[in-house]
Amino acid sequence: MPNVPNAPNVLNRVAVAPSGFKESLSAQAAADAIAAGVRRVLPDAEIDRIPLVDGGEGTACALAAATGGRLVALAATGPVGEPVGTHFALLGGQDTAVVEMAAVAGLSLVPRALRDPGATTTYGVGELIRAALDTGVRRILIGCGDSGTSDGGAGALQALGARLLDADGFELPHGGRELVRLARIDPAGLDPRLKDTELLVACNPFNVLCGERGVARVFGPQKGATPAQVEELSAGLENWARVLTRDLGVIGADLRTGPGTGASGGLGAGLAAVGARLLPRFDVLLDHLDLDARLARADLVLTAEGALDHQTPRGKVPAEVARRAKLHGRPVLALAGTLGEGAHEVPGVDAFHGIMPAPMALADALVRAAELLTDATERALRMVLLGSRLPGRAAQTVEVPAAVSAVDVSGTQRPSSVR
Repeated sequence: MPNVPNAPNVLNRVAVAPSGFKESLSAQAAADAIAAGVRRVLPDAEIDRIPLVDGGEGTACALAAATGGRLVALAATGPVGEPVGTHFALLGGQDTAVVEMAAVAGLSLVPRALRDPGATTTYGVGELIRAALDTGVRRILIGCGDSGTSDGGAGALQALGARLLDADGFELPHGGRELVRLARIDPAGLDPRLKDTELLVACNPFNVLCGERGVARVFGPQKGATPAQVEELSAGLENWARVLTRDLGVIGADLRTGPGTGASGGLGAGLAAVGARLLPRFDVLLDHLDLDARLARADLVLTAEGALDHQTPRGKVPAEVARRAKLHGRPVLALAGTLGEGAHEVPGVDAFHGIMPAPMALADALVRAAELLTDATERALRMVLLGSRLPGRAAQTVEVPAAVSAVDVSGTQRPSSVR
């Protein structure tokens, strides 16, 4: 398709700041796909690719690259109990390691036929923390996201030396469903180096361990839990919070409903019990990327994620990008694999666009995600440029036409009518 003729020279700098698309595209791959679409329309534009991580898949690699650090490869226990190849990062110029829980206990490592969050474990996360401690670092950043577990971090604490015992004094097997039988925690064997190491958990503060919005109820079904299993897991995590608080002497922290305690199937609560600080993930992760300054230099900001919906403002990448871009008065266009209810209500997003040109099977969409994202970027940008050429538009003002935000350019109605 030819370039838009006589397009005004108002988009010299485009910031491309997407997250990854789960089980499909990494944040880097998404940024590359969007950049390819921008090039089709604006071949001379300066494109600043800023692949963003939220603590999930790709976090360790992205932070190692951003700081001139390196990845350390090793084998550890995967979420279904089998060894997996994994890694952690050592950041350049800093006494800091990054442990990405998704790299050893992520949903993508759980075969579809084995997706039972009552059985999966975070044991490998504890093994990665131990391996990071072996390097002598004084700070460990643990990225939470994209988990395939719901064990409250029990497996991680077992790997770090805690003994989880039932009423008869026997050690509990792995898995969240076992937590309902937990009677006592023996912390005597916990790795003593934890006391001298700063543990920072980068998490979504909206995720809590227990209650009506507890992690088992909100995310359990996504990980394969039946309604009965959701209730079983919820009861186990309630017991887990109670015993953790009592036996590890937790003071001044609410492990049930404190911000971030439900991160990665409750890993946040387990690590908080051994002294970790639970921090909003973007406050921890984005400092390494100089994001605010890069957004301020852009004429247009493009962001993206797998789904844009009512959950997006609750700690997702597009909402954070839009919030920061608006501090500098920059227009924001969001691209998404699916548009759900509430997509048109994400603060700071001026327009949104679904990448699916027509209905297709999920498996096909996952395989073709890069192609679909590139094509969708091109379509959306052509609409933006058309809007800037309409009568009455200021020649040097970028304004996303209202039509793009009200109706996806492939014809899809507002997401409030799409379930």
